[in-house]
Amino acid sequence: MPQTVLSVDAIHTYYGQIEALKGISVHVDQGEIVTLIGANGAGKSTTLKTISGLLAPKTGTITFLGEVISGMPVHKVTERGVVHVPEGRRIFPTMTVEENLEMGAYLRNKDPKGVKESMERVFDLFPRLEERRSQKGGTLSGGEQQMLATGRGMMADPKLLMLDEPSMGLAPVVVEMIFETIQKLNKEGITILLVEQNAAMALQVADRGYVLETGGIALEGTGRELLVNEQVRKTYLGEV
Repeated sequence: MPQTVLSVDAIHTYYGQIEALKGISVHVDQGEIVTLIGANGAGKSTTLKTISGLLAPKTGTITFLGEVISGMPVHKVTERGVVHVPEGRRIFPTMTVEENLEMGAYLRNKDPKGVKESMERVFDLFPRLEERRSQKGGTLSGGEQQMLATGRGMMADPKLLMLDEPSMGLAPVVVEMIFETIQKLNKEGITILLVEQNAAMALQVADRGYVLETGGIALEGTGRELLVNEQVRKTYLGEV
């Protein structure tokens, strides 16, 4: 049986008095791509923020590689290998590509050799970033900024890479490239938890998926099962 990397058990997360997550439970096994799909406001991004420590669940437990991480600060969660690439990319616009990537490795200052190897790996994955390594992040195209945000996540040496809306606002040809990159990273051994509005593309690459509705799990299954599910096809794939 594959090892369970991440286990989210009945978490309830609030924004003030508003309950955003209402007892969500998900798990991600070693080597999987798992996707969360759903409408805006369903709780997808809130789930990732709760896992990464940006938000603390009021109740429930999050376990990563057998250790309870719920309630830990972000840097402690990241140190353990849970790396969150946020929605909207959030790069540093006035810093160069190389400086942005170095920021991703800020917790690895005692491992200069490993950081150098990670930088080389990012440039192998995204040759365009190497071409622009001295260019300011804010001058990059949307697709290049997403490459940079993903590369910055890779610099933290993730055991679990969480990607929040990596295809948002990008041209179709760039979206295809982003999803090819996700599959390539996964084949290289990185376990991935993916939040995506582009449900069709997400389910095509995912081993399993969860459909979120108003802070709860409405459906779950393999990517293939959800792709052919009538409710999913009508609600999220735009079919009549």
